[in-house]
Amino acid sequence: MKILVTGSAGFIGFHLVDNLIKSDHDVVGLDHLNDYYDINIKIDRLKRHGISTEIVSGSKSKSSRHTNYQFARIDLQNRPAVFNLFEEENFDVVVNLAAQAGVRHSLTHPQDYIDYNITGFLSILEACRAYPVSHLIYASSSSVYGLNTRMPFSVKQNVDHPVSLYAATKKANELMGHTYSHLFGIPTTGLRFFTVYGPWGRPDMALFLFVKAMLEGETIDVYNFGKMKRDFTYVTDITESIVRLIPKPPTGNLDWDSDNPDPSSARTPYQLFNIGNNNPVALMDFIAEIEDQLGVKAKKNLMEIQPGDVPATWADVNDLFDYIDYKPSVGIKEGVAAFVEWYRSYYNV
Repeated sequence: MKILVTGSAGFIGFHLVDNLIKSDHDVVGLDHLNDYYDINIKIDRLKRHGISTEIVSGSKSKSSRHTNYQFARIDLQNRPAVFNLFEEENFDVVVNLAAQAGVRHSLTHPQDYIDYNITGFLSILEACRAYPVSHLIYASSSSVYGLNTRMPFSVKQNVDHPVSLYAATKKANELMGHTYSHLFGIPTTGLRFFTVYGPWGRPDMALFLFVKAMLEGETIDVYNFGKMKRDFTYVTDITESIVRLIPKPPTGNLDWDSDNPDPSSARTPYQLFNIGNNNPVALMDFIAEIEDQLGVKAKKNLMEIQPGDVPATWADVNDLFDYIDYKPSVGIKEGVAAFVEWYRSYYNV
């Protein structure tokens, strides 16, 4: 199939492109290359796939390493450029991973989240409406569960109490996806990712920050005095789930009951899934694993929980397993070891 992956210079997008290229799909990556974090990591991800670092905004570049991959540097807010790309390429499937990430950044830069996560996603929906695709998959987030405390988090729960603008925009994406599925028959699948980590990860995330600080002998900030739990999910478990979902667009749940509506499905071609490890890990245990892998004892600065954060996450993935016969399974020992190996190699530490 011909597949568009937006956010392809990002962490998850990079790994997904890698998987799809090796699976012989015809892949087009799209990214704006903004500077929310060190752009050099994004450029190096592109280099790994044979994309020239000289590419200018609005242009396309073919990979020098893979005949089935090309990259377009386009801002999703530039709707004419997005439409031109759709018209030229005639995509079968779109995987939208482009977004402004980060809960804490949303406290200080709220407009970024409206521009990228709302306006940008609308460009994708409108392009899929104008140039129909067989399946639109898009990234949501475990953050949508907000103030929910019933564990594990299920896609069948109500999620109307977000605690950050980032979470609110991801909830909005799900509502927008449902609307376009209902009005225009676009098959949409929303994926709530749970604390993704692994090699080539984002520098603003805990694992990256902890490893960097510990190797430099600096103190790490540990929020909620360490009383946090996260359903840490290794990046290849995320991408393998997406690859298995690509050929399985929703067709509509004929048993959907409007008197007792299931939030995760509809009569129209719309569905939601959690993608998580289904195994919450205490933050202190996660830090201990990093200490073991590095051979360094962490200096901890215990702090109160930050606004917009939640104390625990835990994904119910039974629906996902039933649908694609796959359940994320990489544990933190293997996952942290892989990240540390990459970090040491990348930064020559």
